[in-house]
Amino acid sequence: MPTFKQLPSGNWRAQVRRKGVYASETFRRHKDAQEWALATERRIDLGEPATRSKVKDPTTFGDLIDLHVTDMKEVLRAPRRSKAFTLDALNTKLGKLKLKDLTRERLIQFGKDRAKEGAGPVTISMDIGYIKLVVSHAAAVHGVRVQVEPIDLARIALKRLGLVGKGRERDRRPTLDELQALADYFASNSRQIIPLGRIMRFAVATAMRQDEICRIRWEDIDAKARTVIVRDRKDPRDKNGNDQKVPLLDVTGFDAWAILEEQKPFSGNSSLVFPYNGRSVGTAFRRACKELRIKDLKFHDLRHEAASRLFEAGFTIEQAALVTGHKDWKMLKRYTHLRPEHLRGVRPKHIPPSLDLPTGPTPADIALGAWTNPEGRAPQANSTHASQVATPHHEHEALSLSASI
Repeated sequence: MPTFKQLPSGNWRAQVRRKGVYASETFRRHKDAQEWALATERRIDLGEPATRSKVKDPTTFGDLIDLHVTDMKEVLRAPRRSKAFTLDALNTKLGKLKLKDLTRERLIQFGKDRAKEGAGPVTISMDIGYIKLVVSHAAAVHGVRVQVEPIDLARIALKRLGLVGKGRERDRRPTLDELQALADYFASNSRQIIPLGRIMRFAVATAMRQDEICRIRWEDIDAKARTVIVRDRKDPRDKNGNDQKVPLLDVTGFDAWAILEEQKPFSGNSSLVFPYNGRSVGTAFRRACKELRIKDLKFHDLRHEAASRLFEAGFTIEQAALVTGHKDWKMLKRYTHLRPEHLRGVRPKHIPPSLDLPTGPTPADIALGAWTNPEGRAPQANSTHASQVATPHHEHEALSLSASI
């Protein structure tokens, strides 16, 4: 039996599941959705293919959002939480906007309005990016006559106005004192159910994100190879199926394998190593930092710390990428926050040949009187070069004296 759902834009989505076949379409009127559903069921019964899902005659930006979401769900790539939230917000603000009114001027005004609401350059940039994604999807996949160029021009204008841009790369690393204070706090907090101290140490040992830590399973741990599979690891393109095997190391000051052994008795019968909600981990970490008066430290900064410690341990970019999961090595560069004082202890494997330089003063040093010998006395001007340099000065003094007489 078909199902019908009214979308935030006011359109109706019809879904048909029959004999193992799934099909859906979006319509402006409920009546049209019903007629399509009945016709689709008949086509399936006759063994004919269901019609392609698409919004009939899209006229608003909200129609394009519905079109995009429906298509992505059909290929099992439904928008995840962050993207879904942004698309819903865009639907609320621009959903009723006619496609012909999706102009450069309107989008620039949208950016200005978002800035007045308190949205920063990164947030507004993401909004514009999703608008372009939705519009280009409709144009490329369904042939909807809508232009992408006004969106690009609006972004250029908003960038020059300083309203869109990249986020400032964080270089915050926790100090050893801060990590110790947090570890002591978590160990002594009897009200804390989540083993934050253990999770914090595991984060620095593995460079994993909090959600990744809370998703790893005992069955994905290879005790012999001492590796763990991180399922659906974050990827800017697509993290679905992006499973990565990560080594469990002890080179960052914390032993990842030992921490897992330590956690075993406390995970109960759960298949998860750390059976906790990732968001709860972040909330508890922020609360601890606030109580300890540790400023501007986020759980994600532990990932920065881990990556930086890998480089300080002598890892190459290729080796560090196997741990952090970065596919683009250029992106890994932002995590190499080496402390300047650490470089004092670095010794190169090969020192290039230097030059043979005189140990004494150069003529310029003597002429300027800037050099003193080891005994602290200024050099005597008894060299030929020194006499030559000093002569013009003495001649000038003699002429001045004669003139005064």
